[in-house]
Amino acid sequence: MNSPPAHSTIGVLASGGLDSCILIAHLLRQGHRVRPFYVRCELIWEEAELAGVRAFLRAMDSPRLEELVTLALPLRDLYGRHWSVDGRNAPDAQTPAGAVYLPGRNALLTIKPAIWCGINGIGQLALAVLAGNPFADATDEFFRGLETTLEQATGNRVSIMRPFAKMDKREVLRLGRGLPLDLTFSCLSPAAGLHCGRCNKCAERQEAFRSLEMHDPTRYANQE
Repeated sequence: MNSPPAHSTIGVLASGGLDSCILIAHLLRQGHRVRPFYVRCELIWEEAELAGVRAFLRAMDSPRLEELVTLALPLRDLYGRHWSVDGRNAPDAQTPAGAVYLPGRNALLTIKPAIWCGINGIGQLALAVLAGNPFADATDEFFRGLETTLEQATGNRVSIMRPFAKMDKREVLRLGRGLPLDLTFSCLSPAAGLHCGRCNKCAERQEAFRSLEMHDPTRYANQE
């Protein structure tokens, strides 16, 4: 997708993890104004995750960083008895990547921020989707269709950008050198506000730092 002109405002779906936080910093470095969004779905990790988002945004201290918009989209009634809701049997380091899939997640997380952007005159919404994402709701075709559907539904055209779509985790993490990555949060089973150190997402995080021989500043509740 084409890059928007510098100094334009771009919405960013912020999960608080490495990828979305680095994306916010990357766009700020390019001269854009950034409006971050967090969507609350009542899932088990969100209090720790949202605290991470807010801490990272405070650390950015940029005049081009606009106030965080928090939107509510409860999913407990949809997901029911599921590890993302009750925290039981969360995928661990030995489970395949597909085990972390949540049905409809990219569509659900994108729709409300995209509609907010359209209503408020923001023409781009950026997501930190990486190359190699194995799920069907992370493809070019999916996002083109979602853009079209949202335009038909609202009358507003909001481009869904994926600046990291051709990059892997290592490449994105390189862009994050020098950022306060200790403030980011990506864990499926937080322990007293800390990364658990044992879940699938913690393992992915640890491997990313290890693969680049970068110091991992993360505090893990279970440090192997």
